Parts: sequence; structure tokens; C-alpha cells
Amino acid sequence: MLKVAVIGLGWWGRIIVDLLARSDKLRVVRVADVSPQAEAFARERGLPFSSTFEQALADPEVQGVVLCTPHSQHTDQIVAAARAGKHVFCEKPLSMSRADVLRAVAAVEQAGVALAVGHEKRFEPPILEVMRLLKSGALGTPLQVEANFSQDKFLQLASDNWRLSGQEAPAGPMTATGIHLLDLAVGVFGEAETVHCSVKQLGSPLTNGDTLAALVTFKQGGHALISAILATPFAGRFAVYGSQGWAEVRDKTHPEAPQGWTLTTHLRGGQATSVDIPPAPAVLHNLEAFADAAAGRTPYPVPRAQMIANVSALEAVFRSARSGAIEKVESGGHP
Repeated sequence: MLKVAVIGLGWWGRIIVDLLARSDKLRVVRVADVSPQAEAFARERGLPFSSTFEQALADPEVQGVVLCTPHSQHTDQIVAAARAGKHVFCEKPLSMSRADVLRAVAAVEQAGVALAVGHEKRFEPPILEVMRLLKSGALGTPLQVEANFSQDKFLQLASDNWRLSGQEAPAGPMTATGIHLLDLAVGVFGEAETVHCSVKQLGSPLTNGDTLAALVTFKQGGHALISAILATPFAGRFAVYGSQGWAEVRDKTHPEAPQGWTLTTHLRGGQATSVDIPPAPAVLHNLEAFADAAAGRTPYPVPRAQMIANVSALEAVFRSARSGAIEKVESGGHP
């Protein structure tokens, strides 16, 4: 049983605390938040409360941390946790720049602690099946990814919420939802080569942009077409097109309250077939994979090289959203 402190008790942090109450691999032994109002939540759950991250790290009972904090804080918190000998599960994005993610990865490697990231879509059963089809060669050479993850939950947030700020979300919907799709595309193709991104404010008061479209090219070939919108009801789709067939996953509901997926596949010479896949707790499965890695039972299934590749491409998305131009993705420098 991995004993963890959940850091950050906003919308998602509170969901994580309640979710982990169901786990037999992790136990929340402390929570932390800079807001005094969060202490009431801790009392309701019977959990020790810290007003600072440093206080939580100083607790000898805490073996790992689950970071549900603003994006720009992640790197320094990962480094501090690693130096304190704590395993780290960090919500996405892991970092906001390639230089920072290299620093974070170097810290956990030097400390010998586990590092995991909140890309729960990798743990969804239909996504696992698509990746299995790719690995087996059933889809042939992967040619293109088309993906969309849109929602309107952020319309309920106060205008000064950190999730809407230019510092924490410099490409509008990208850090909220698009980052998941970029991560899956990296899982298919590996390191990205270029990014061309456009972000616009079209249908909401979200001044940082509510509509994103990005074209990503990859070093080994292939494209990813990514769409993310914060001003429309939920839609989720991930499709991979290969030289021998294609596979598409459609989400029925937002991952916060999953109702399952529809997986459609079409292999050359056959017919398109669709199956409904029941809901599964992908967020919990990701957290428990982190616990398994921390205990040395099994390696964490997302390679650190892909964590780095995802953030490297994310930084290029930020640059392209500002410049309107095609931006190169930095590479090299990983120890």
C-alpha cells in the first residue's frame, strides 16, 4: 500500500481523493492546499491537512505525492519531491517546456523514485486495444491520427481561475484536453517534428481562446490532426489510420463520469465492425500503475522518453499558437 499526499484540492484533486478511497494499492494519508477553505474538505474526509507543499513533504508517513496543482508549479514540485525521496504522480502537463521536463526527469532518475503522469486515456480499454492492434501490425504502417476532445465545463469557472490564465494555459484548450490527444499521438508515432497550431476565441467569454486546431508531424512519418474546444458540449474521438486498416474510439461521456466507449475497426478485406465497451476506471488504473511502479512490481507503462516527447511537442504548440507559423519541436539532450 503506497501512502500518498494529494497536493491541490481543486475540482480534480477532490475527485482523486475520493477515487483513491476505493483503491487497495494507494492510501491518502495527507492532503495539502494553499486555500484555507480546502481544510473543511480535509476534515470531512478525516484527513490531515497541510497549508503548504513543504509541510506535506516533511511528513515521514508520506511515501509519494499526487500533484493536482497549477501547471507552472509542476516541475519545481517534482524536483522537490524527488529530492525528499517521494514518488511522484503528476497531473498533466508534466511540465510547460522541454528544459523543465528534462530537469524533472533528471531529478527522479537521480533519486530513483517513480514518476507517473495523469494521461488516463492511455489506460482506457479501447485505447489499449488500438495500441495492441498497432503493435501487432494489424493496422499496418500508421499514417495519421485524427482526434478531438472537447467540453464546456470551463464555462462555469470564474474568469480569474488559473485554468484560464495565459500563464497556465498559453494555448487555450491545449493544456485542458488537447494534451491528452498529443500524448496518444506520441504513443503512436514517437517524437514530433513540427507543429502548426491555431487558437481562437469564437463562442465564449474565454479570452485565452476556446477553439484549437493543430497539425503535428512526426520524425518517423505520419500526422496528427488535433481538435480541442472549450465552448461546446462534450465530444471525444481518437482514430488511427494505417496502411492495412483503421480504428476509431468514441467516448460516450466525459471521463469524469464514464459510460463507456464505442470502438470501430476496419481491416483491409473485411467489414467495419463496432463494439460497445463498458466503462472502466481508467484514472484509478493509472494511479494504481503508479503504485505498482513505486513498489517495483512492474514498470510504469508510459516510457519517460514519451513523457519528454509530449512536453517537447507541447512547447512547440505554445510557440505556434503565438506565432501562427510552423514551429520545429526541440529534441536531443535527454540523458
